[in-house]
Amino acid sequence: MKSAIFTVLLLVSAVQAQPNALATNSMPDAPSAQKFWNLENKIDFSILAGQITVDAITTQHGLNNGFRETNPVMRPLVTRGAAGEVAASSIGFGFAVGTAYLLHRTHHYKAERIAVRTMLAVEGGYVTNNILRIY
Repeated sequence: MKSAIFTVLLLVSAVQAQPNALATNSMPDAPSAQKFWNLENKIDFSILAGQITVDAITTQHGLNNGFRETNPVMRPLVTRGAAGEVAASSIGFGFAVGTAYLLHRTHHYKAERIAVRTMLAVEGGYVTNNILRIY
């Protein structure tokens, strides 16, 4: 009987010691898989900022030559001159970076890359459209 109690106590103490051994030898948290401001995103957002700048310049040039802004959301801003154009461009760039960052924080890295590349392609299309209509 004493040996049975001793065996049970030994097993219980062995079980109680297991979590402590695991806790002291646990692995450190792994670093984040990817950083948001890596070289790829810095280049992509620099290109996007350049495209937005060219879009703003060509939009204002077109408005000064009698053209009309076709985007109904941005029309109230860009018709107010350079200050309105800066506000509209800043809002657009902020939404682009914010969307990419949201996808990054939710670990949708592939969707983030696709979204940024789509933004670059769409903004490039706007710039091309403006240039072809003006010149």
